[in-house]
Amino acid sequence: MKKRLIQVLGFLMSSLGWVFVLCSMAMDYWRIVQLGGQGGSFIIKVAWYWSNLWKDCFTDSTAVTNCRDFPVLWSVTAYVQGVRGLLMCGLTLGFFAILLCFLGMECTFIGGAEKTKDKLLLAGAVFHIAGSVSDVSGYCLYINRVARTTFAATVGPGVLRYDLGPPIFLGLVGCFLILLGALFYAVTVYRVIFPERQVYAYGGGTYMAPRSRGRTLYTGYYKPPMQYGSYMGSRPSNSSRISKLSQTTPTKLSERDAFV
Repeated sequence: MKKRLIQVLGFLMSSLGWVFVLCSMAMDYWRIVQLGGQGGSFIIKVAWYWSNLWKDCFTDSTAVTNCRDFPVLWSVTAYVQGVRGLLMCGLTLGFFAILLCFLGMECTFIGGAEKTKDKLLLAGAVFHIAGSVSDVSGYCLYINRVARTTFAATVGPGVLRYDLGPPIFLGLVGCFLILLGALFYAVTVYRVIFPERQVYAYGGGTYMAPRSRGRTLYTGYYKPPMQYGSYMGSRPSNSSRISKLSQTTPTKLSERDAFV
């Protein structure tokens, strides 16, 4: 029951994080800057310049927005193109990860046997981690581009110092949720990576079998068939029987030895 609850919690967290990243790609105000002001007031602004992954816009104080859509794919700025590619790659990996995790969860009745479902769940967790790393790389690339201009000592004429917008933080929270959900998945199926090792006793010591998925070459030496008894010697051996018989049987002298 505890395993099932942890998997459901991981599924909800990873799916919610994937939705956060997906929504951030369609949101506005990835970067924003405010210019002007009436009498030095910070309440009434004159204009806002903002951008996302698809367009660059200008909004005046009357709430009129004028936008310029970015050109076709191969003529977009290199860093915007890279951010798009990384986020799309992460979302694709996350989509397949959600499917694998849904099939591998204990509470679903599809996906095969228990070991098969554990392997599917582990594969989904790996996909989630890879997709989250791709998403984080895309956000970090965009943050680096904005920060280089914002904290530069001098900038050229007409270059604006932008601030980071809400979609960046929403996407980073989504990546954290995806990683946390993948960790919950991995905790429930860690036995797939580290299976239990069987311990066999022999003589006066013990032997721990190597981690192997099948029968090893040495299995016959350390685990004899049941028809011969357990390895610790549930039945006495022939030599012990002979020695005990010799101790309990009285020795009878022959007639020739009796007269010597």
